[in-house]
Amino acid sequence: MEFIHKSVLFDECMTALDIFPGGIYVDGTLGGGGHSLGICERLGNRGRLIGIDRDPEALNAAATRLKDYSDITTFVHSNYSEIKNVLKNLDIDGIDGALLDLGVSSYQIDNPERGFSYMKDAPLDMRMNPDDPLSAYNVVNEYELSELTRIIKEYGEERFAYKIASNIVKIRSVKPIETTLELAEIIKSAMPPKAKNSGSNPCKRTFQALRIEVNRELELLKGALTDFFDSLNQGGVLAVITFHSLEDRIVKNLFAELTAGCICSKELPVCVCGNKPKGSLVFKKPVTASNEELNENIRSHSAKLRAIKKL
Repeated sequence: MEFIHKSVLFDECMTALDIFPGGIYVDGTLGGGGHSLGICERLGNRGRLIGIDRDPEALNAAATRLKDYSDITTFVHSNYSEIKNVLKNLDIDGIDGALLDLGVSSYQIDNPERGFSYMKDAPLDMRMNPDDPLSAYNVVNEYELSELTRIIKEYGEERFAYKIASNIVKIRSVKPIETTLELAEIIKSAMPPKAKNSGSNPCKRTFQALRIEVNRELELLKGALTDFFDSLNQGGVLAVITFHSLEDRIVKNLFAELTAGCICSKELPVCVCGNKPKGSLVFKKPVTASNEELNENIRSHSAKLRAIKKL
């Protein structure tokens, strides 16, 4: 399959980053290179783009897409949470901007071999980096009932988490659950008819939960955001696109911490903490897709863009 990933909120990201020729920018979730292409076009033949992705197929696709900018691009096979190590290895002390698109690419979802989709039969996998040791197969077949329930409830925000987890444990006691469609049928059979016919696919939340667990998405996010912000030069911008409330809450809360001034009790007559804002919000509210983009790209419906500038 060709690695296709339509970049969401593209113009809004370029506006937020305010790219200038000669700057150093990081795309921490390179994907197919759509956002990175926009950055490179604005850099021209000056500056530098570092593209990071845990998926080697994404890196290969992006290198092809950005071949005209080979003199200013560096591609790194890593997790964006390793940003400080990546920059250290490249002898880079600071960056002028960074972008994180936290969504799963269309290629990863549509490629049956990757096991992300509940619509196509494939081995249970869901690893963004195929070299990672933990797969969805391991989670589904090896986690205890209580832990499986917690993951589905917390990461999937699924109200039938216990019933779904119980059904998984019951079925796997007979034989391992090996494919996505096997799992999808087990999820559906655990849910009442009204829930199955509520509109969205009844498997969506559980599959999301498993993907988050397999790839440690929430576990790594806050630390990674902090490291990215620390790596910015003064005036540098960190832009983050989220696709569900759990991610967005982490981004929102951290940005609130970084932009907060005095944190003393209101009962104190004067400030004694000395805390000063470390950043300022680029947008007062999260940016969402325009009506035009909503009509063109279904992935943009849940996307939110937040950005912060380092003071």
